[in-house]
Amino acid sequence: MIIVPEREIAGLISAADSLKAVEQVFASMARKSAYNFPVVREAIGHADALYGLKSGFDRQNLALGLKSGGFWPGNVHKGLTNHQSTVFLFDADTGALHAIVGGNLLTALRTAAASAVSIKYLARPDAKVIGVIGAGHQSIFQLRSALEQ
Repeated sequence: MIIVPEREIAGLISAADSLKAVEQVFASMARKSAYNFPVVREAIGHADALYGLKSGFDRQNLALGLKSGGFWPGNVHKGLTNHQSTVFLFDADTGALHAIVGGNLLTALRTAAASAVSIKYLARPDAKVIGVIGAGHQSIFQLRSALEQ
């Protein structure tokens, strides 16, 4: 089994890598060869936290995985990011766990890449103005990704 801690992620994947991967997954989903399973998201009744699972399967690339994570608003007072997540990857042929990967940066990059794909294909070629609503953790990822389009 491969374990990739959060501290290693920045050295392994870039925003450009994320954009390419998300664009490929969207194309696979359009071809019906990849899909997401229903999302589970619940308030856990402790620490005002929301917790959820997101999972999916890409039949063409035999990629099977899930992201476990959520939002703990009190983490900011503990020196931690409020959003916490971990990605689990499985062998599509056996279901055996293949990897555990820190998911905080991956989530930020993936979220920004999804917006960037939309901008790439839907924005007018002469667009010069962008609006970002909110100034939280994700906003800088969104803006950087958008400006690269």
